[in-house]
Amino acid sequence: MLNISANLRLNMTGAEADPEQRALRYRCAIDMAEYADRNGFSSVNVEEHHVAENGWLPSPLTMAAAIAGRTDQCSIGVMALLVSLYDPIRLAEDIAVIDLLSRGRLNFVAGMGYREVEFHIANKPFSARGQWMDHVLETLLKAWGDSPFEYKGKMVNVTPKPFSRPHPVFLVGGMSKPAARRAARLGLPFAPPVADPTLEAYYYDQLKKQGKQGFTHSPPADFSVLFIHEDPDRAWRELGQYILNEVVEYSSWKTEGVNRPLEFDSDSVEALRAEKRYEIITPQECQQRHRHRNDFFAALHPLIGGMPLDKAWDCLTLYTEAVLKPLRAEQSA
Repeated sequence: MLNISANLRLNMTGAEADPEQRALRYRCAIDMAEYADRNGFSSVNVEEHHVAENGWLPSPLTMAAAIAGRTDQCSIGVMALLVSLYDPIRLAEDIAVIDLLSRGRLNFVAGMGYREVEFHIANKPFSARGQWMDHVLETLLKAWGDSPFEYKGKMVNVTPKPFSRPHPVFLVGGMSKPAARRAARLGLPFAPPVADPTLEAYYYDQLKKQGKQGFTHSPPADFSVLFIHEDPDRAWRELGQYILNEVVEYSSWKTEGVNRPLEFDSDSVEALRAEKRYEIITPQECQQRHRHRNDFFAALHPLIGGMPLDKAWDCLTLYTEAVLKPLRAEQSA
């Protein structure tokens, strides 16, 4: 059976100087989410980073709520939600509201964060981020329960309760043994951003010690971000700078000891293309990947790095009309 899972990635990188153009880009993103939902995409994902030079989305829950209001079927993911930057009670309330608006379609990876400036602007101690993440996750699970609980010396009952029971779907992110222990202790699934069999085995060992069950989820080893175009050579010449814009910003946050996917050490479009972590491929190539790989999902990123809106729409509609619809028709025949 064909795997025709498709994801739309929206992280709003490449902010324009003109506020009118910025507004158009955000409205375009929500229109794209509606289009993707209407045409059978399995998921729409948003992200979170703060004080980024290129405008990386800082408010994923606001964006997720807007997407929930314009979609009916697709899952809505926050990849990742930097829970260590939040007040846990307010976060529990906001997630519950979005989970209700979407009728249980919200999911997220709970990330701790690694950029010190993000903790600075959130007035959270960077050195105590692990302890604060524990506090936030423990509080979320209690807040979404049916019973009042003690919070800082007083009994509270956080409302509304989410649509999903016992709580919205989420995984604990991280690439360290403390992250694996945290997920296992709480009985939550573990989501390393890069597959690591040794770390995954450690997580399962910790689950056994805790008497709990869980699972791991990581992208395939050759995962890539996709842009669809009939002429990849021309697209790289004309549009590669937008992809590079996002990659250079992300790579500038490199932190020693933090293993991150999609890092890049050059400012060359040609070198970026050769690495094949960001790819521009034809509809025919994309169809072949869907046909021949059970672990393939099309991670489309049409608005990457300030991509012109007309080119972004061309990518999204080309995938839908020349890849997704023919494959679905074949599957139902």
